[in-house]
Amino acid sequence: MKLLLVEDSERLRGTLARGLRAEGFTVDVAADGVEATGYLSGFGYDLMILDLGLPRLDGIGVLRALPAGGERPRVLVLSARDQVGDRIDALNAGADDYLVKPFAFEEVLARLHALARRPAEVHADVLEYAGVRLDPQAHRAWASGGVAMNLTPREFALLELLLRHRGRVFARATILDRIAGSESEASDRSIEVLVFGLRRKLDDAGCANLIENRRGAGYLIP
Repeated sequence: MKLLLVEDSERLRGTLARGLRAEGFTVDVAADGVEATGYLSGFGYDLMILDLGLPRLDGIGVLRALPAGGERPRVLVLSARDQVGDRIDALNAGADDYLVKPFAFEEVLARLHALARRPAEVHADVLEYAGVRLDPQAHRAWASGGVAMNLTPREFALLELLLRHRGRVFARATILDRIAGSESEASDRSIEVLVFGLRRKLDDAGCANLIENRRGAGYLIP
């Protein structure tokens, strides 16, 4: 799952990011509200951890900048503000959960997993096209005839991205950011290897030529 961590404390930000990555999350980090809205406008996230006391634009401002519906992350607020009014303000502004600092990392994980299990307006659907079925919630994929496909996490994320935005061309660098995060040390050349492996599995499953390469532009499912 891709997560945006918005926290102005460098020490806490680093500790949380390391812990979350060790648990399998793809994490981008922002140190203030303006930086956070920049990430949110350019990239898609499943989850967001948000502090309220941020410089330049506070957490309530970030929440109000989120779209009212459609593709938006589930938001867990982590804040030192422990008054009932602060919680009400954050929840009314669009937060999904609220946890007061200091906190246990295990509780943060539990709450994130609980948020991820909530039915989503956009991401709970099963994607189907050209004999391929993809269930993002169950993280399962099937090909022609109901044959289960054994995809790696990045192959699954790539196939979901291309199916969900069918007809849109994604450059290698954009795909890399979407599935590996902005701080990944991987090269966008690794996307060629990833696409090759996914294409081979699709071909073996009877779904040949599903992913197209637009020279100089990127990849798509038309």
